[in-house]
Amino acid sequence: MGRAFEYRKATKMKRWGNMARVFTKLGKQITIAAKEGGADPDTNPRLRMLMQQVKKENMPKENVERAIKKATSKDEADYKEVVYEGYGPFGIAIVVETTTDNTNRTVANVRSYFTKYGGSLGTSGSLEFMFDHVCIFKIAPKADVSQEDLELELIDFGVEEVEQDGDEIVIYGDFKSNSEIQKYLEDNGFEIQSVEFVRLAKDMKELNAEQKEQIQKLLDKLEEDDDVQNVFHNMKEEDEE
Repeated sequence: MGRAFEYRKATKMKRWGNMARVFTKLGKQITIAAKEGGADPDTNPRLRMLMQQVKKENMPKENVERAIKKATSKDEADYKEVVYEGYGPFGIAIVVETTTDNTNRTVANVRSYFTKYGGSLGTSGSLEFMFDHVCIFKIAPKADVSQEDLELELIDFGVEEVEQDGDEIVIYGDFKSNSEIQKYLEDNGFEIQSVEFVRLAKDMKELNAEQKEQIQKLLDKLEEDDDVQNVFHNMKEEDEE
């Protein structure tokens, strides 16, 4: 059924929760991007993409400015992006993406959640083979470029699939190619409306309702943590075919 189907399954997961949590998590990403590539979106591709997400989530301008200011402040602790991997009950693989200014706190919290709900935290990279790391660009179509022609052009840039979704074109590619894909789209005048990075499980595991409920408690607890950006897993959802 292709990448598009897998992505739609992934988007069914509960994400960042309430608006305040969205802004907190976006703010951390903006701070990291500004620290790494500078505070000017015109010369910082990652920050430029985050600005698209800011618009989508209606994040207040002062929140954005504060996050960028933190990148140059000597009084602020540095944020780091750390990925944790582990197994929940019933052998469900879980990948937890975090942004933290205190790795000791974050790993202790994540480990405690796994332990409390019957899982165990694994070593870094132990579950990487079970997921595809994918970038998803949503762009506005151009009247003079067909979907088929665009897909042919982008194959050399690491794109795996291009589909029309309402009034948007959705592009799926390898995570490592996201910079090249972004550059091609920008250089060729495409309007990038959003970009997202997801980890799609290669094989989904089916559980009964009671087991799913137990796993969901762990997933919810992880997603409630302010240091956690995203949680991905290989539990099959109820309405997947």
